[in-house]
Amino acid sequence: MSKTRQLAAIMFTDIQGYTALMQQDEKRAIEIRERHREIFNNTTEKFNGKILQYYGDGTLSIFNSAVDAVNCAIGMQLAFQQEPVIPVRIGIHLGDIIYSDEEIIGDGVNVASRIESLAVPGSIFISDKVYDEIKNQPKIQTQSLKTFELKNVERPVEVFAISNKGLVIPKAYELDGTAEEKEEKHDIFVEEKYESKIPGDLKEHIPTRKPKKRLIIIFSGLLLACVIVVVALVVFNVIGSRKQAEDLTELEKSIAVLPFLNDSPDEENTYFINGIMDEVLNNLQTIKDLRVVSRNSVEQYRGPTKPTTPEIAKELDVNYIVEGSGQKYGNTFRLRVQLIDAFNDRHIWAESYEKEIQATKDIFSIQDEIAQSIAAELKAIITPEEKQLIEKTLTTSLTAYDFYQRGREEYLKYQLDNDNSEALERAEDLYNKALEYDSTFALAYTGLASVYLDKHFWETFFSEDFLDSVLILTDIALSFDDHLAEAYTVRGNYYRAKGLTEQAIEEYDKAIKFNPNDWMAYYGIGRLYAHDDLVKTIDNTQKAVSLNRGSELPVLLRGIGFPYFWADFPEKGRYYHQEAFELDSDSTAYYLALAWGENSLGNFEKAIEFLEKGYAIDTIDVGILSRLGYNYMFLGQYEESLKYWKKHVERLKALGSLSIADMHRIGYVYWQNGYKEEAEYYFNEQINYCNRMIELGRPQAQKLYTYFDLAGVYAFRGEKDKAYENLRIFNQRKIEHSWMVTLIKNDPLFDSIRDEPEFQQIVRDMEAKNQAEHERVRKWLEEQGML
Repeated sequence: MSKTRQLAAIMFTDIQGYTALMQQDEKRAIEIRERHREIFNNTTEKFNGKILQYYGDGTLSIFNSAVDAVNCAIGMQLAFQQEPVIPVRIGIHLGDIIYSDEEIIGDGVNVASRIESLAVPGSIFISDKVYDEIKNQPKIQTQSLKTFELKNVERPVEVFAISNKGLVIPKAYELDGTAEEKEEKHDIFVEEKYESKIPGDLKEHIPTRKPKKRLIIIFSGLLLACVIVVVALVVFNVIGSRKQAEDLTELEKSIAVLPFLNDSPDEENTYFINGIMDEVLNNLQTIKDLRVVSRNSVEQYRGPTKPTTPEIAKELDVNYIVEGSGQKYGNTFRLRVQLIDAFNDRHIWAESYEKEIQATKDIFSIQDEIAQSIAAELKAIITPEEKQLIEKTLTTSLTAYDFYQRGREEYLKYQLDNDNSEALERAEDLYNKALEYDSTFALAYTGLASVYLDKHFWETFFSEDFLDSVLILTDIALSFDDHLAEAYTVRGNYYRAKGLTEQAIEEYDKAIKFNPNDWMAYYGIGRLYAHDDLVKTIDNTQKAVSLNRGSELPVLLRGIGFPYFWADFPEKGRYYHQEAFELDSDSTAYYLALAWGENSLGNFEKAIEFLEKGYAIDTIDVGILSRLGYNYMFLGQYEESLKYWKKHVERLKALGSLSIADMHRIGYVYWQNGYKEEAEYYFNEQINYCNRMIELGRPQAQKLYTYFDLAGVYAFRGEKDKAYENLRIFNQRKIEHSWMVTLIKNDPLFDSIRDEPEFQQIVRDMEAKNQAEHERVRKWLEEQGML
């Protein structure tokens, strides 16, 4: 028989008057018992308790933490007092037990049971040992009752009542004279419940009330010595385990806020519960001393079936998990939140809230309190500025806030599925509704700006007023709240789309100032530095990866892989692309990435090998088609190249768009196949495109690629002065990528000037810049211990 010994918080519960009710109304008694068990099971599970035994009218359970046990008891009693009321008594003690499938023994069981027998319906009684563990918990209120001489317990025990709102707290004098009577009932209760569980050879050690009734308490000198040894070992192991966890916490206070469960009978209230979860997460994100992963990261764990807490923590690369559940009935909501040490799968903080919603402050105050309580548990530093951000009022209109929450929920659906255009439309309508009720609601303006950014990006890309609505809306938002991180992030995205690098980085930096956990801002900065500083690109993209473990993760990992290729670290580049592939199984993206890596090394045949594998999977992917045309061109296989370029153009037309960034490549291949007229058409289109990009200041022009492409066309046409004019501008780039060095050394468009001194000098300049950046990245990797 396998036995388990542990130091535990032991909880007894029983229903007063259950036996009499069973005799009078058996059906009613069974209904009450079933409701009691449902509440007991659900609440015990939430607080990581272990149920050892059920009885007709009572239970025995244990917890690793006295705080968890008391919070569980509070949750139960509040639930038991809802109609129909169940008169339950609860007693808790902290002590040593031994349990198995056949027996439950130990002095702690005896004390817990006797304390429960003293309690009254609706109350929670705890021993002095439990009090010592929970007395510094600000959310648990207690009241000392008196010191009792408990039967068969050697020392007097001071008993406390939990005095939180809604619980019954009897006066100490009301308990006078009742202890012996309750002790007698206790003996009968324990004997009847445990008689069949007591091993025969232990019965002689159990004190009795009647000759045929025995308690299951073992207390011999030998056993006590064993207890001391085992407890010492357990404590040693626990201390060691906690030391590891504390060391981990010192390294990083990292948190994931899992989707809160909607316990309301109305599924419609899910958006409300999600909104509370969102704001708790947002509040935590403002604290620089914490690393908090994005909401997109945790949506995968929504629903009843999910991995264990340690597994989730490992997948998200965090040390702590926040879980919660809530109910909303009309204007009243109840919320239960707990913080879990994922390293030991142990609850370290939990709290219950109940509030009638009369104003938005009723919601915001609880969200603020939760975030600050969690930070306090982790000993995270909250600056006065961060505290002000956490406690700010988002809106004073309940209706506006309700519409905003609904809109944000729809926008998240779109983020998780970009094909869900209906969700984007609904988000836009709901944000506008929110503004009808509060025209100063900064977050609603920002939400609307995000919709416009996603909704109108492609269709207005070439228009003069490209995304002007985004800038206008974020300007309005910041006029009402100039500390709004979300607005600065959207503005950063706007300026990045416009090719205005400095302005975009400035906006992203402001976003990070007010939200140090903004993964989108880090990712945006990483992309912007890709042409100026690969160290900053890799560093910021890695920060984005540490904050977002959701559906965007493969894209982020590729965002690290490409810079490694560009800096001449192909093995590290392949590693990150392999990681991305293992997550999303996107073979097309994987083979495209590997082909790019081979292009950087000038291995055109190897690149084609990867691309052909991708083409066998997806024959209409525009990326695969264009890269096949590109690589066959460099190998001089012009007929094969033209075949893929034609398919590429056909596919773009079918999609309703035509990217002309590579038209000079298509023109060159047409020329080599003898189609001079078609070639001239594509060359002219390329020149028009590049000049248009320069005129509008688009990203291609900001990164100077347009000047390289113009130089290629002019060099091929023999207009050397124009070719060098554009090459000189292109050569102003701060750094150079390996793939660009390979390109200029192999590009057939430059054959007419390849051997000329100025062209050769430009090539050497590009090689030197690439080598310098390679060395800078190498040094940084060594400093970070990553190489």
